[in-house]
Amino acid sequence: MTDAARRTIRTVIQASVAFALALPAIVDASGIPTALPWVAGALAVAGGLSRVMALPAVEQILDRIGLGLVDDTGEGAR
Repeated sequence: MTDAARRTIRTVIQASVAFALALPAIVDASGIPTALPWVAGALAVAGGLSRVMALPAVEQILDRIGLGLVDDTGEGAR
């Protein structure tokens, strides 16, 4: 997998997490009642996703499937 594809996939994952973090504010600003079942479910998923993405184990999983961070130490960039 090329670096460009790897970075694109990671960006999509990060954008999803950012949206998940912003979802409660979006719901509050739109005036949608939070008692609706789909809103409650979406907020639960958003909270869970943001919590999972904060774990160091997630980075290890991404490394295993080839989506880990590129080594920016400069050792391989000669």
